[in-house]
Amino acid sequence: MEVILPQAVDNLGHPGDVVTVSNGFARNYLLPRGVAFPATEGNKKRITQEKARLEAAESARRDTAQQLADRMTEVSITFAARVGEEGKLFGSVTAGDIAQQLEAQGFHVERRQIDLHEPIKALGVYRVPLRLHADVRPEIKVWVIKQ
Repeated sequence: MEVILPQAVDNLGHPGDVVTVSNGFARNYLLPRGVAFPATEGNKKRITQEKARLEAAESARRDTAQQLADRMTEVSITFAARVGEEGKLFGSVTAGDIAQQLEAQGFHVERRQIDLHEPIKALGVYRVPLRLHADVRPEIKVWVIKQ
């Protein structure tokens, strides 16, 4: 099924792109969430007229994300945790914990924007990437130290 993207979608396309996806992905995910709309002739004409506006809006979102990323390059977060033998934590540091610490420092980042594949369960220094925009992916330092 062909769909038109009004906004950037990771691993799929940029605003105004006409992409071909499976019927199930379009029906069950893209269309209900408003991330895409069907590529009918009328919608194709409309998107060519709106493409400049969409590109300007996307550029503004990218610039805002880049400004936030520039401020976040110097951010370092420290977690003091109880530790058992061999430096393993009682519990773990999750993306939600990192989001709370960033919020406390004045950065509004949602938990789902933190690209932490699995919780941190050992002492050390970790570089955690963030997904602020499809083209902007800064990294922050997360220190996990002994309490």
